Amino acid sequence: MSVQILLLGRITGAESFLLAGSEGQVELAGRAQWISLLSEVLPRALIDELGLSKMLLGSSGGEQFLVVLPGEVRAQAEEFLAAARTDMLRLSGGALDLVWAITENLGDWTVVRRRLNEELMRKQGTPLANGPIALSSAAPEEGYFKGLGESLRDAATVGWMPEYPASLVVSGGKHSWQIGSSPDSIPLARHTALTDDGHAVASTANLAVRAEGSPVWGILRGDVDDFGVRLRRLTTIEEHVQISVLYKQFFAGELEVLSSMPEFWRKVTLLYSGGDDFVVYGAWDALINFGRELKRLFHRFTEEQLKDFPGAEGKSITMALALAPDKRAPIGPVLEKAGEKLAIAKSADKDCFYLLGRTLEWKQVSDAADLKDELTRMVSEFGASPQYIRDLCAIYRETKKTTGSGPRPGRVERPWRFHRRLNRILGTSRSREYQKARTSLVQDLAGKNPANLKLRPSGRVALEWARLATERSNSKKS
Repeated sequence: MSVQILLLGRITGAESFLLAGSEGQVELAGRAQWISLLSEVLPRALIDELGLSKMLLGSSGGEQFLVVLPGEVRAQAEEFLAAARTDMLRLSGGALDLVWAITENLGDWTVVRRRLNEELMRKQGTPLANGPIALSSAAPEEGYFKGLGESLRDAATVGWMPEYPASLVVSGGKHSWQIGSSPDSIPLARHTALTDDGHAVASTANLAVRAEGSPVWGILRGDVDDFGVRLRRLTTIEEHVQISVLYKQFFAGELEVLSSMPEFWRKVTLLYSGGDDFVVYGAWDALINFGRELKRLFHRFTEEQLKDFPGAEGKSITMALALAPDKRAPIGPVLEKAGEKLAIAKSADKDCFYLLGRTLEWKQVSDAADLKDELTRMVSEFGASPQYIRDLCAIYRETKKTTGSGPRPGRVERPWRFHRRLNRILGTSRSREYQKARTSLVQDLAGKNPANLKLRPSGRVALEWARLATERSNSKKS
């Protein structure tokens, strides 16, 4: 009886590949979905080409895959992956690479996993260890990703061809698989907001004008905290496969369902769903609520599915929202900016949200939402001018300048002036309800003790949030 071997494959360079594309939404979607599907299709195609059981597929998706193989097919598997790597380099213009590690399935899983990871790290550090790169053929195929993005929107299957082992087709191919949510299908989150006539993909400018308030669009990115640590703490290969599949199915399934809800389906478009991360773009107001709702669903998911796994690793999620400087701005730079903000948030804390210039814990996001509602209520119910929110933003910036050097750093020297200006901006009224709302707002912004003024980070976010929600643009069209 032959010894079983484990094959761990990983696709590298995804971020640079996405940012290297054109500024078109459809092409970017095609690139993102191609990356997402490659780690699903390649291990399935390998198993089918070798004539092996589908049960040998361990985990797939999220830019990596794990397969169990009989030892005698090792040379064939290496040849298959080398051909796929060459075609991947051709299609991506050398931006993407495929690395893999193979080891015998002997010993404890923690030891086997360490051997696989060490081999992958060695190959990632020395790219030629996987064989020479065919630079002469490394040229992107013009129009391929745009066509793929358009065809995948309604495709029922995805196929693979041995002649071009990294090129995916939506119909035909030597081997093909269903796209869907059944156990044997390939999951793919692909909700797309369409134009009003339903015949084309809504542009970022279309999504911007669908926002409440300012016509602004943005990109929301999210990533599970310490997911790699969670995988390293698993003690068996069965647990590794179980956790990998659970997270992949959560993001693919919940993102698709959530984006089809009435408040989101015309305002957001899914760009990418991986094993522990996602990217969505759309109207700014929908993205904030989308992130909050997804966080709630993720918390419930981890409570139910990971209750038997100790530790906090992999049980929280961090997100970042980047807004476009203009509703017709190209999508690539905004995607890059969202990635930078997500990195800032994850380096500062865990289980948080980089929102409108501040990194907040999720509880603080709820506080900011409540304060935003108070601010917008002053406009919608009591007739205050939207200008007052911009004036409050100016006051907040003034208080920030008091921090630093000086006789009493971090404190406003004349807090009564702050309260006096607040009262002047908010105005006066004999309405008892208005007076209660104004008093509550002042306390939430400046604190109950006027001698110890300290504005919260969530207050700044709430002000920007309310400003965006109450501003209107003359160029905004339905």
